[in-house]
Amino acid sequence: MIKEFYELEVWKIGKVCVIQIYKLTREFPKQETYDLVDQLRRAANSICANIAEGFDRYHTRDKIRFYYTARASISECKSHLLIAQELGYLSGEQVQVLLADLNSIGRLLNNMISSLNNLSRSRLSP
Repeated sequence: MIKEFYELEVWKIGKVCVIQIYKLTREFPKQETYDLVDQLRRAANSICANIAEGFDRYHTRDKIRFYYTARASISECKSHLLIAQELGYLSGEQVQVLLADLNSIGRLLNNMISSLNNLSRSRLSP
């Protein structure tokens, strides 16, 4: 049984993405430090942070709300990555690897949300 958020596979994949994004954005031009770099890092961190916070919420509805926020941060992260690629800061291959990881996180979050919704419904049923 999973007792801590950092044991969740979804959080582990998210952490790998965050670390990779930090490493890749070190190479971005200085003028992007407070714009694209900051936004991309914040979006990536938000994924892990919301998974962690949702995990420790007691009520199912609260858990789901944080997992939805994490899922929204995935889309924000994807947007920033695609823009970085267009600007020539990241290669297509780098972006594709990160997009694949983000898609995996999204699928896992969707599964968690569905499971929590099913659990919630089963508790309400007689």
